[in-house]
Amino acid sequence: MTENAANTSATQKASPTAKDPLHGMTLEMILIQLEQQFGWEELGRRIKIKCFTDNPSVASSLKFLRRTPWARQKVEALYIRSQRSPRKT
Repeated sequence: MTENAANTSATQKASPTAKDPLHGMTLEMILIQLEQQFGWEELGRRIKIKCFTDNPSVASSLKFLRRTPWARQKVEALYIRSQRSPRKT
């Protein structure tokens, strides 16, 4: 196999992750970005979980989200929606 063919093969294998909006993002990075974009109060309104409404912090939220798959999925879904470009109306 030539070097060029090997590079093409590696690129094709990596392409599905290139389309994954969460690729390379840690839960902490996602949470910090959402908190900066929306603030804790708005996060608590959008995702009704206690770690966003009662004395919120990144550390306590991470602890809860790492143990609670359904809550983490909601946070990741909000992050993905927030990264989409705004639709023109």
